[in-house]
Amino acid sequence: MENYVGLEDLEAIALGAPILGTGGGGDPYIGKLIARQAISDGKQVPLIGLKEVPDRALVIASAMMGAPTVFIEKVPSGDEAVAAFLALQEFLGEKAYATYSIEAGGLNSTIPIGTAAKLGIPLIDADGMGRAFPEIQMVSPTLYDIPATPMALADEKGDVVILQHTITNRWTERLARSITIDMGGSAMIALYPMTGKQAKKALIAGSISFARRIGDRLLRAWKMREDPLEAILAETKGYLAFRGKVVDLERRTERGFAQGTLKLAGIDEDKDKELVVHFQNENLIAELDGQVLVSVPDLIAMVDTETSVPITTEALRYGLRVAVLAIPCHSKWRSAKGLEVVGPGYFGYHSPYRPVERILR
Repeated sequence: MENYVGLEDLEAIALGAPILGTGGGGDPYIGKLIARQAISDGKQVPLIGLKEVPDRALVIASAMMGAPTVFIEKVPSGDEAVAAFLALQEFLGEKAYATYSIEAGGLNSTIPIGTAAKLGIPLIDADGMGRAFPEIQMVSPTLYDIPATPMALADEKGDVVILQHTITNRWTERLARSITIDMGGSAMIALYPMTGKQAKKALIAGSISFARRIGDRLLRAWKMREDPLEAILAETKGYLAFRGKVVDLERRTERGFAQGTLKLAGIDEDKDKELVVHFQNENLIAELDGQVLVSVPDLIAMVDTETSVPITTEALRYGLRVAVLAIPCHSKWRSAKGLEVVGPGYFGYHSPYRPVERILR
């Protein structure tokens, strides 16, 4: 039986994806609107498993790049993502069999749905992170030496840029980030072209379905008047790390990222405690009374204490009461190479990584 992404699925994915987005990845609402418009035009999006992709088929990721705060005022139409995708296809001289999400969280979980609908191709039920990370090289294909280039970038003005070759995926990040800043702080991108055989080895399977399950579980909890927070924790196998009120927030857009620090004063059972969260698009590290509680690559997500609606970093504001969730990352990131790419050391934090389940069990 074929699996499709429909309008109801969009609602669930847009709810579940910000949990995996760990505060970043952009507000999925924008991507949901783009995908909704494409699907409402009568187009269906087949959702296929990695095993269904032919080994020799070309697959390309469709995504956005830039600071999530910029998207609040610089809303894309969706045509930019298609323009980047078509430009990369033309450069490669081959039509893509399918598209996929570069990260499971936030806006980048829904952007590829719109691209797939508009181009009439399937969406692969997989992604390159199992969550969201801030930089282009921070994907599982990097662990398998798969290059991000050739890569295409497109903006709302009609500019399209092709990065033909970079010496490393980290250099792809540096050069593409500079172009994105010149494009106004955000751009739509197509990148990590690879074969089906490579995708089966390198990508993280089941990410879109996982986001949909989280959203479905949350929607069902609201409908049945169950505890929505417990529903999220049960589906993600996560932990409640802290409950607090936002008492200080320092946020800035710098080097193409939304960066900052959030301070939470504890409430309920965490009264008289303080949690400080540092973020770079995504929540990177949480320190409880000066000691590291959770850090990348494990997931740090925030939800409203009353509704359990996920909160992205650009939506944070003084006075919000949030529950901080800690969720184990995919095992790929706990390897030595994975921690080199996305561990706390890469972001300048000197505390060694400790799996969240060892701290909060």
